[in-house]
Amino acid sequence: MLCSLQLARCRQTASNSLLLTTRWKLACTGVLNKHEHWRHTRQFASKRDPNEPVDASPAEYEWNENTFTGELPPDHHKYPRLTAAQMRKLTKPPREVKMLVRDYIADALYNPAYGYFSKEATILSPAEPFDFSSLKNSHAFDKIVAKTYALEDAGPRPSNGRQLWHTPTELFKPWYGNAIAQCLTADYMLKHFPYEDFIIYEVGAGNGTLARNILNFLRDDYPDIYDRTSYRIIEISPKLAKMAAEYVKKEHSNVQVINKDILQWNTPNQSPCYFIATEVIDNFPHDILRYRTEDLAPAQCVITVDKAGIYTELYEPVTDPLITRFLAYRKALNQRPAALSRGLVSSTLRRIMQSLPFAPNLSPPEFIPTHLLLLLETLRKNFPQHRLLLSDFSSLPDTIPGYNTPVVQTRYRGVTIPCKNYLLQPGYFDIFFPTNFERLSEMYELVMALPHAPYELDIRSSPIVESDQRLASNFFSARGRGESGPTFSPKAKGARVGAPLCNIFTHKEFLSRYANVEATTLRNGDNPMLDFYENVKFLF
Repeated sequence: MLCSLQLARCRQTASNSLLLTTRWKLACTGVLNKHEHWRHTRQFASKRDPNEPVDASPAEYEWNENTFTGELPPDHHKYPRLTAAQMRKLTKPPREVKMLVRDYIADALYNPAYGYFSKEATILSPAEPFDFSSLKNSHAFDKIVAKTYALEDAGPRPSNGRQLWHTPTELFKPWYGNAIAQCLTADYMLKHFPYEDFIIYEVGAGNGTLARNILNFLRDDYPDIYDRTSYRIIEISPKLAKMAAEYVKKEHSNVQVINKDILQWNTPNQSPCYFIATEVIDNFPHDILRYRTEDLAPAQCVITVDKAGIYTELYEPVTDPLITRFLAYRKALNQRPAALSRGLVSSTLRRIMQSLPFAPNLSPPEFIPTHLLLLLETLRKNFPQHRLLLSDFSSLPDTIPGYNTPVVQTRYRGVTIPCKNYLLQPGYFDIFFPTNFERLSEMYELVMALPHAPYELDIRSSPIVESDQRLASNFFSARGRGESGPTFSPKAKGARVGAPLCNIFTHKEFLSRYANVEATTLRNGDNPMLDFYENVKFLF
């Protein structure tokens, strides 16, 4: 069965060289083999590594034309399937293995030996807060940020360039952190003070700036609450965890830094608590699905790496439990897959399309946020009385082709270079995704409303899939919240009944409500803290 998949191969090199795309060439073919795999391969040529064979590759970075030749590794069915947890023990990217896309992305970003955040990434952190009242306008602010970048990027560089990036926490410190502190404090005073301690978890705290700003705010403005505060940082990167500990603990003894993956958390806390995740879920690994045009059956993507370091995408029927759960939740909420266009949903139009020469038998790829679902399940299981404050990108430019796709980029000689492919040498490229906050809100409320922890459910026969029975409206009600959680009726197209557990704010709406906006107002009345990051939203 022919399929018009885009074919190219991606070579994993052992050198520190970078991908500098000079041209793309695409070829169209694809075969459904006897193992029920659809193949999709990518390749780029790189400067030759001294340890590779002499004829390994040309001396110029470029996409190579690949015409009807993308053969699968002959013994790929014998390759062991690894998870990101298993690969954390490795000191270099593995070969002759296969893995799900989420495990490849997790390894590329977070492997302790060669992962992007463990090895290359550096957060831009001005030594002192900017004096906003002295700046004439936004152009002056842009200039001072660019100057700060130049100072941070000066000096000896790694061979691939310093991977430097900024966050609103750093650019607008301490006022951005103060706004988040004010939001959490108002909620805590309304619902829990003085009967419960103020327990705050921050996931992915970076170098600890946000934690320090929040604790300084509480110490100076709410000393009685500060005395009841316990701040716990959960950071997957050993490098960043050490940095956060050194930066925050020297001033605040009520801080605990835990070097752990939040998705591996196994210590329940039944107390009321708050979870902060700012610019964290954009780097959460996703899986890839495609849908057969014949019957719209989903296929999960598996990546194989052969002995030469060639990555090949294989598509097989969905068997992964986490992907299966995600599809079940989405079905219960009546959320249509983004990859299924109106033409694919219509059986008549599908038949017409399939009659055309070289018609594709798979939809375009769709990245699905499986690790984000795992975070929601982790919170539901281990922190039943949490309140979540989450902020991240709702849209992104320069994404790779497909649906809900990431931006893949690196910095080279101070210039940001976007790429059109995610299968690149692990560790040197940032991979980050936009988030559909409306769909996230619906899934969050559904997961929290389940009558059992998600791990205890057989999702294939759970009430959210096959039953008309509604979930109890008061099942998930945080202590002191004073309102019941939502009820979902699967047969009513995921309709929400009752008060929502969370609200969605634009970046400007949230900061206008909780921040001291006068502190970041420029002389001409502009306010970069409100006007920048228009593609960011908050969930609280």
